Amino acid sequence: MFLELRHLRGLKAIQTRGSLSGAAEGMHLTQSALSHQIRSLEEYFGAPLFFRRTRPLRWTPAGERLLALADELLPRVEAAERVLKDTGAGQQGRLHMALECHSCFDWLMPTMDRYRQEWPQVELDLSMGFSFHPLPALYRGEVDLVITSDPEELGGLDYVPLFRYEMLLAVARRHPLAGREWIAPEDLRNETVISYPVCRNRLDIYHRFLDPAGVQPAAERRAELTVMLIQLVANRRGVAALPNWALREYLGRDNLKGLQLGPDGLWSTLYAAVRSEDRHAPYMDAFLQLARERTSQTLSGIEPL
Repeated sequence: MFLELRHLRGLKAIQTRGSLSGAAEGMHLTQSALSHQIRSLEEYFGAPLFFRRTRPLRWTPAGERLLALADELLPRVEAAERVLKDTGAGQQGRLHMALECHSCFDWLMPTMDRYRQEWPQVELDLSMGFSFHPLPALYRGEVDLVITSDPEELGGLDYVPLFRYEMLLAVARRHPLAGREWIAPEDLRNETVISYPVCRNRLDIYHRFLDPAGVQPAAERRAELTVMLIQLVANRRGVAALPNWALREYLGRDNLKGLQLGPDGLWSTLYAAVRSEDRHAPYMDAFLQLARERTSQTLSGIEPL
């Protein structure tokens, strides 16, 4: 391909300045260098681009065709250059997130709304990471941030802690376990455990509480939404482990109690997983800071980190 951006820029400069000499001065070229560019175009296409004896300068049909192309392409190229410069400086980018935590949706959406106002140049998107494995997708570049409580040893990923929280067992107030000070794994052997539709090894109630004790509940049930899960528990259809901050809004008004799991409680940390090369980009730092501020201000019972 013979035609280059420098040719289009030269033609636009001639059109703007009205002469070869003025265009050369504006482009910081010698007049002979710019003249050579134009001659090379005319020789390659076999057609003059403007009438040299006219004042003001008048373009030929071939020249007008190239000017139209310059008007179409140059603004798009310049806009792309600005975006790339901003991206390189961390002022612009893509922030596609995946969520492994069902109950995080309530605080994450307002956080995203505020972030969108403060960083409108960042492309935001959200996927619910329950039908795919989000951490490998993060590693491959398919998403840019994952909210998770289960870090995996994948090279090139950083896990930024957001806050610590306690898992509580939600039971109906009239449930036989409701009077316990704390719950042992054996107490759940005859219970139906209700959980989100997530792999068992990614649920704290199993891999950190029941499985180490060798306890299998009598039955398991799944519910997509927190409000559905709460309703099932309130109707004594089973018990469920939920983060203390997600359960707190339902306690007292939905005939529920939240019980400690184990004598010391079952505590977890929520992380934002990002690729190491993106960790300190300004747009990423801004989102992580906003997420910390939002959760510390609105979630009860957590330990900000």
